[in-house]
Amino acid sequence: MAQNTINIWDGEVPYDNGEKAELKIFLPNEKISKRRAIIIIPGGGYEFLAFEHEGTDWAPFFNGQGIATFVLKYRMPKGNHMVPISDAEEAIKIVRRNANKYNIDPKQIGIMGFSAGGHLASTIATHSTGDAKPDFHILFYPVISMDSSFTHLGSLKNFLGSNPSEELIKKYSNDLNVSKNTSRVFIALSNDDDVVPPKNSVNYYMQCNLHGISASLHIYPTAGHGWGFRSSFAYHLEVLRELKSWLDSF
Repeated sequence: MAQNTINIWDGEVPYDNGEKAELKIFLPNEKISKRRAIIIIPGGGYEFLAFEHEGTDWAPFFNGQGIATFVLKYRMPKGNHMVPISDAEEAIKIVRRNANKYNIDPKQIGIMGFSAGGHLASTIATHSTGDAKPDFHILFYPVISMDSSFTHLGSLKNFLGSNPSEELIKKYSNDLNVSKNTSRVFIALSNDDDVVPPKNSVNYYMQCNLHGISASLHIYPTAGHGWGFRSSFAYHLEVLRELKSWLDSF
């Protein structure tokens, strides 16, 4: 499992806030490569990054399937939503530009996000175009909506600031922005999640279904929020098996 870390930005940094955005790269053995890539976006309420159990711990699982894995260390928004959006879009563009170098099909690049990272991933999946648009996406217990009645309030404040406009709230409530052009999606969560209400995931799934998007929804009975790759999650083996089956289906 070859690995190294690169800076997202060379030269001028858009929306510079003094932080550094990086991609940690894990490449599979070329003999088993499926020429597919996943860019992982860890969660942390848009305040910090759960970089291991929602990031680097996943690399062996994907590399074992011949999938190149890139874990994104994105900058915190601190009220400026364009900061992490620009990092995530640039990460996808970097992987696509370097597809030959990384032995990747440029039309087989997906993103995977957890919690607030799931909000960022679903934002990219519903808003981004061209070389920044993912070919598939994976969401674990994602924040989807910015509606204060069922969002994660910390993520809302950190992403859009203390007093966002209704226009911004609707724009980044990603269940409202699914279209026929949204890529296929795998969604996993726990029924008893009291940090990010399941309504976020269910609304997103329903909108994908209504727009004819291939969507797979997996709701586990218990374990709350934030389990990531932890083997202590009661359904750890189940979610790995179901995710692998979904990836093998296309």
